[in-house]
Amino acid sequence: MKIAVVALGKIGLPLAVQFASKGHHVVGVDVNATTVDLVNQGVEPFPGEAHLDEMLAQAVSAGNLRATTDYGDAIPGADAVVLVVPLFVDDEARPDFGWMDAATRSLAEHLTPGTLVSYETTLPVGTTRTRWKPMLEEGSGLTEGADFHLVFSPERVLTGRVFEDLRKYPKLVGGLSPEGAARAVEFYESVLDFDERADLPKPNGVWDLGSAEASELAKLAETTYRDVNIGLANQFARFAETAGIDIYQVIDASNSQPYSHIHRPGIAVGGHCIPVYPRLYLWNDPEATIVRAARAANADMPAHAVTMLEGALGDLGGLRVAALGAAYRGGVKETAFSGIFPLVEQLRARGAEVLVHDPLYTDEELSRLGFTPYHLGSDVDAAIIQTDHADYRELAPSDLPGVRALVDGRRVTDPAAWDGVIHRVIGLPA
Repeated sequence: MKIAVVALGKIGLPLAVQFASKGHHVVGVDVNATTVDLVNQGVEPFPGEAHLDEMLAQAVSAGNLRATTDYGDAIPGADAVVLVVPLFVDDEARPDFGWMDAATRSLAEHLTPGTLVSYETTLPVGTTRTRWKPMLEEGSGLTEGADFHLVFSPERVLTGRVFEDLRKYPKLVGGLSPEGAARAVEFYESVLDFDERADLPKPNGVWDLGSAEASELAKLAETTYRDVNIGLANQFARFAETAGIDIYQVIDASNSQPYSHIHRPGIAVGGHCIPVYPRLYLWNDPEATIVRAARAANADMPAHAVTMLEGALGDLGGLRVAALGAAYRGGVKETAFSGIFPLVEQLRARGAEVLVHDPLYTDEELSRLGFTPYHLGSDVDAAIIQTDHADYRELAPSDLPGVRALVDGRRVTDPAAWDGVIHRVIGLPA
């Protein structure tokens, strides 16, 4: 097949490489000329994705993958087009379709009969049918269901382990017609491999959910569940701190029963998915009070961590505080919706001099994010761990000269190593 992948980001490029690894001819489209040039050289444009460097180089050298900035080069004659263009959400939970609209119009301009179009970007329910279908038909002059087929098939992978997750989880599809869904099932079966799993209600592979709306909701539901679950864990943690209870012991005990799956509490929920997709669900269902309460509870956790530090030291005015970890998740160089931003804001609001450290970021990169860089070994009065980087598991007071209090927002440090320092952990009593 000839396959076009629109947007060669941290999800789109591994998808393109996966498709090419199955022997198909893949053309990636991206507005970033630097990304396109690097891909055509067989060089990964961003670090951190397992196996991407060698698989990309192999796909390019085999002639199965190339990139372009020109939709007119990639789209005409394609058997399938997969779009993974980012969708943004503002602070009021309103989706910003700007980039996706632009990509859809460019796609429509060059769409030819017989193409399967699959959107993989997470969307509010109804978007595929009510927004993309008329936009594609108007721009192309073609009719969905007769001249081309349109489906929604959400990505269900995490950056850093995309190829592993593509094999592990069923691929969900939902079409606007049975014919379109059947095309999508056939397509994804030809470009993906699946691990056998005994814990699924039916064999792993491509699952047709019956409609684009069901497929859209499935992605929102699985991610919103995680946000609500973490929100509940955070509520338990804050109560346990005041009641003299180890919430981690309680969670382990509760989860020993097969109907309990309580997540772990923590200082923040970040990334492109968990903080964002519940807002897309709320856009569809503004009466979802449970979802709204959980999102608010999770958003308040950085402030809670700062309050814990105040409880240990009193007034933070004039104190030097190191915020450890800019990335939203350990080992991943990404700050999308990272808890570092509200954490720094809260510390500054309470008069602290805030410095930020992250082993994955240079001083220049931290400065561009609006932070004052911190180097381990420099004097500080206190520190808060925001990211569960592996490096921080071996952290000791000698790394933070002068430190009087540490708030561990991820439960990664050994309390025994912090003798003489006030050591606080979210979910543990003082």
